[in-house]
Amino acid sequence: MWTPEHRRAANRRGLRYPSDLTDAEWALVEPAIPPAKRGGRPRDVNVREVLNAVFYVLSTGCQWQALPKDLPPKSTAHYYFMLWDWDGTLERIHEALYLAVREKAGREASPTVAIIDAQSAKGAQKGGRRSIRRAMTRARRSRAASGTFSSTRSASC
Repeated sequence: MWTPEHRRAANRRGLRYPSDLTDAEWALVEPAIPPAKRGGRPRDVNVREVLNAVFYVLSTGCQWQALPKDLPPKSTAHYYFMLWDWDGTLERIHEALYLAVREKAGREASPTVAIIDAQSAKGAQKGGRRSIRRAMTRARRSRAASGTFSSTRSASC
């Protein structure tokens, strides 16, 4: 139920974009982000802004090239997105935010009951866990759909 307290907590008015992290969210997420590697040049990118750029793309569905100019460059944001997907940082960020939301709602940290319907069971039979990256890649057309595939077979078969 939406109470005045819930509405204040969900208010995102002071942020530049609705997908930007609040200070409280950043405090939860910051420990999940790995520190810069030792040696070499020090990290000169604002990691919070990079995460805001990643959340912007994920929430709006825009292309990396369409990132607003006040966010880090698309190459930087995409590099960190791929790195964090590979090393599990995105998974840790999701877990931290998920647990915080459940605890704030007065629920246990992990659900104790699950409901599975016939559609969920059918979907689970087809394959394993999907990657976030899958949703970010462009769909590929088959050669048959593009008209470059020859459907005639040789007579020697």
